[in-house]
Amino acid sequence: MKQSIRDKLDHLTGRLEELDLLLSAEDATRDMEQFRKLSRERSEIEPVVVLFGDFRKTESDLAEAEAMMSDPDMKEFAEEEMKAAKARLPELEIDLQKLLLPKDPNDERNVILEIRAGTGGDESALFAGSLFRMYARYAERQRWQVEVMSASESDLGGYKEVIARIVAPNGQGAYSRLKFESGGHRVQRVPETETQGRIHTSACTVAVMPEADELEEVQINNADLRIDTFRASGAGGQHINKTDSAVRLTHIPTGIVVECQDGRSQHQNKAQAMRVLAARINDAQTRAAQAKEAAHRKSLIGSGDRSERIRTYNFPQGRVTDHRINLTLYKIDSIMDGDMDELLTALNTEHQAEQLAALAE
Repeated sequence: MKQSIRDKLDHLTGRLEELDLLLSAEDATRDMEQFRKLSRERSEIEPVVVLFGDFRKTESDLAEAEAMMSDPDMKEFAEEEMKAAKARLPELEIDLQKLLLPKDPNDERNVILEIRAGTGGDESALFAGSLFRMYARYAERQRWQVEVMSASESDLGGYKEVIARIVAPNGQGAYSRLKFESGGHRVQRVPETETQGRIHTSACTVAVMPEADELEEVQINNADLRIDTFRASGAGGQHINKTDSAVRLTHIPTGIVVECQDGRSQHQNKAQAMRVLAARINDAQTRAAQAKEAAHRKSLIGSGDRSERIRTYNFPQGRVTDHRINLTLYKIDSIMDGDMDELLTALNTEHQAEQLAALAE
């Protein structure tokens, strides 16, 4: 184990002892906010310290076994102990490194999902609809809630653009599972409108953003906003067509524009639009930071580059290929029906491997 990692683990061990003293003090609960903060810190540190204790115990067992090798009567037993300890130490070290990896502060967040049709006209819009159904079905499998915030339907079905909020109860971490889905998604299939049976290629852009708290994390000055109201179009009956309930927000400093019209009132649409705007501003800031970091270290995934083609869905061959990790799965029907766990887990595993590699440098 690298000395720098061991030093960090020693520091965490000392910090856990310090936290135990602070939390057991007579006046510990006088400041409940501070008490909760220290309790959270302790709950994060404890698993690392416990595992480090196992690592040190295994090191001690190995040293004792090596010392017993000089005793002929204990040699066979010592060899077995040494073999077991030497096999366990690398496993414990990897587990410790994983626990020490920097945590994404957004992992437990809910998600703002945006899907936009790209090249391919009506077929692209139909594919956008298919992608939205895929994510909605995955959310359903996870028992997450999906709330459509804004949708622009195409004439033949599907979406020119759809924005949805995905809510995972009890901080289950919707963003941690879906955060590597941002980028260009390409489809190769025979469109329903194709009479010659030719395979067409079209594309959509997916953006997955952690839901931001616009009041705490993203400071939006009202003077920087232009707010326009207009009559909503599309489905909704008499109410949606007779009132100026749709809202368009323009954030002047960034040029970000958000429209929401699916709500029943102007107030509801403005609240929805503010939520999306805050997420987009926060996302833009995050991607700028990621781009700066990528200049020093190229990451295969999670670069935040929306123009990058990340995945191809080839229906005639029944395959889905993620180009970032060179993974091809021949189960396109089940994936499009929301069976995404194998794909998402592979992306998270690759990201974790990159982080471990960086830690070892």
